[in-house]
Order: sequence, then structure tokens, then C-alpha cells
Amino acid sequence: MFVAALAVASVALGQTAAERREKLKGMIPKHEGYLGALAPENLKKERPKAPFDLTGTWFVDLSEAFGNFRYGVPSYPEFIGQAKLDFEEGQRLAKERKTYRDAIGQCFPAGIPMLMTRVWPIAMVQIPTAIYMVSNFNNGFRQIFLDGRDYTDENTVIFTYNGESIGHWEGDTLVVNTKYMETYNHFIDTGIPISEQFRMQERIKLLENGEVLEIEHIMTDPKGWKGEWRSTKRWLRVDHTDIGEVECLPDLNDNLPSTQSGKTGLQK
Repeated sequence: MFVAALAVASVALGQTAAERREKLKGMIPKHEGYLGALAPENLKKERPKAPFDLTGTWFVDLSEAFGNFRYGVPSYPEFIGQAKLDFEEGQRLAKERKTYRDAIGQCFPAGIPMLMTRVWPIAMVQIPTAIYMVSNFNNGFRQIFLDGRDYTDENTVIFTYNGESIGHWEGDTLVVNTKYMETYNHFIDTGIPISEQFRMQERIKLLENGEVLEIEHIMTDPKGWKGEWRSTKRWLRVDHTDIGEVECLPDLNDNLPSTQSGKTGLQK
């Protein structure tokens, strides 16, 4: 009976699913030469068992100091060029208790790395081919591919605020490399800009029987600072909460004095 019903449905539609996909091939994005992370065939491939599973809800650990969400903790690198001037301006205004380059307050995406330390829970779902992250801060989205793919061709990739992330395992550490970040009004801490040469590596571990997530961030940008900018953050597993839908509405933010003042220094 079930098979007959499927046959009737197929006849009613007039074409198979494959035929209809073929008609839409100019509209449907397609990877050339490899499967999507959620393709059943990709998920079923034999792979070594992952050393740990990040699935859960996490909250950045600010128990020592609220200011630890900043990546200047424990220290900043030696800035150069325009980044040096912008950093100094941000520090000057901070001493005057003034906001500088608050792009996030104007509804621009937080972007990497700032998305990770927003003071909101972040949900993570790990499957064999990828890790999906959704922050409760404006529902910022990340995906880390674990299926062995290479980066998108730099001539065709679309730069985004969270970039393209590819991970691999080194023992009990997940190593994630991210590039292709959008630079427009994308800042770190107090208005520090990034260039298209910005790269970030995350070395991720689970500690305390899976209760603590630790990420060592190693950031480079030869146009912005010398050498590596390193900062290690921790998150706490929080099992009695979920994330919800959150939208940033510019018309509401425009009525807040703090976000109004934060427009100083933004790119037009």
C-alpha cells in the first residue's frame, strides 16, 4: 500500500525528485566534487571516532572578571599601521568612558572572534561531518567542517563575518582554522580592524569531565599587528537553558544613547 502511494504521488507530480532537481540546477547551490555536510552518504562514511563531542549549550566563563570577554586579555600584540592608530584612539576614548566603533550596537554582526564571547549562551551541535554553532546573541551562526574538505576557491568564495572554518583532530585537541572574513565594520575589542589577511586558529579542548570548554585563539594579520595574537577563553556547560530567536532592530537601537555614541569611527 505504501509503495503504491509513493508511485501515485510520483505520477501526480509528473517527474521524479531527481528530474525536478535537474530543472532547478541553476538555482540550487552545489559543491563541485564533494558532498554537503548533511548528506546521508557523507554522514555514513567510516571515520575515526571523535575524541569528544561539543554538543551542548555553553556560556563564556567571566567568573574572574567581566572584562575577560575581550581578546586583549592577557595582553595585546604590537599593533602596526592603521590598526595601531585605531587601537590608540579606542583606548583614549575608553579612558573618557566613551564608546568607539560599536558596530555590534548598530546591528552589524559581531563576527569572529567576538561572536564567541558575547554574554549569551551558545548552542553547539556536533555530527561526524561538522559542528554547528548558534549564539543567542542575534543568532550568529558558525559551521566548522570536519569531513576533510578543502577551502572554497578564493576567487569564488563569499567573505562572511564568521568566515569559513575547517577542523581536524590532533590527539585530544580539535584544531580549527578560519579565513575569508568580511572586514566591513568588523572589529575586535575596542575598534581594532581586521584585513582580508586575517586568520584565526582555535585549539579546542574539553576539560573537567566535559564541563569546561577551552579554546586557545591564535590570530594573525600582517597588516594589523606583528606575529601572533594569542588569547585563551573558557566556557561552562549550562544544561538548564536553551537559546531562542533574537533579532537586532536598528530603529530601537537608535533610541539608546549608548548605541548612538557607538557610531563614532564606523565605516560608512
